[in-house]
Amino acid sequence: MSKDNIRALGELTAADIPKRLKKSSVLCLPLGAIEQHGPHLPLNTDLVIAENVARLMAERLGDEFDLWRLPAFPVGLSREHAWAPGTLSLNVQSFAALLRDLVSDLARSLPARNLVIVNGHGGNRGILDALIYEMQAEFAFNVCVIHPLVLSGMEEGCAFPDIHGGKVETSLMLVFAPDLVRMQNIAALTRRPDKKAIESLILDRGASWPWSSGEPAIADQGVTGDASEASAEFGQRTIESLLGNVRTVLERLRERGS
Repeated sequence: MSKDNIRALGELTAADIPKRLKKSSVLCLPLGAIEQHGPHLPLNTDLVIAENVARLMAERLGDEFDLWRLPAFPVGLSREHAWAPGTLSLNVQSFAALLRDLVSDLARSLPARNLVIVNGHGGNRGILDALIYEMQAEFAFNVCVIHPLVLSGMEEGCAFPDIHGGKVETSLMLVFAPDLVRMQNIAALTRRPDKKAIESLILDRGASWPWSSGEPAIADQGVTGDASEASAEFGQRTIESLLGNVRTVLERLRERGS
């Protein structure tokens, strides 16, 4: 790749910054998680997806929106998966403090004042919904958060609630990191969780619960969804749908920043 086509901030030199970035540039920050994703997906699934979505945004939409990919923030809020070995989680205070420090330093060190957070983990959503108000008020960022799986719209077509480690995430990993998917282990997922329990404990917007993916009623070996339906072809369709919807978000961000 030509050095003139670089759209990853970490690959620039310090001297490149005032030449390549300006106030209207858009920073793209991937947020991931390290947590269980059933017997077939790696712990870094959310991180892989967030990083690759940010990469594709920079590759496909970078020139149009002057978008710059930032290094990923790898660990999030994953207490709902804390029952499983390997899951890492910050607490709410440390997550908020680290993210605020990072965004504060972005404001100090870069001229760009537009920020898109690519959130790869659903458990990060609640605190992000609150933090973006502070990022706007205290650090003067025109900011939004995108949630790739939801934004793609592909979860809506799944026959069973696709919450974690199911059809959409597995399909995306078959595109982004197929060598990390243990397809043979999907056969061990033989018990379908209770759809009513999922709807009441996870999806009900009228009440919030500290649910756990270790609860048999809502997950089979940590999976809520049908991974057996996953395919690379569905993953590619998900990506194309997502990028089409991302363009609309970026257009809105540009309008709000003008």
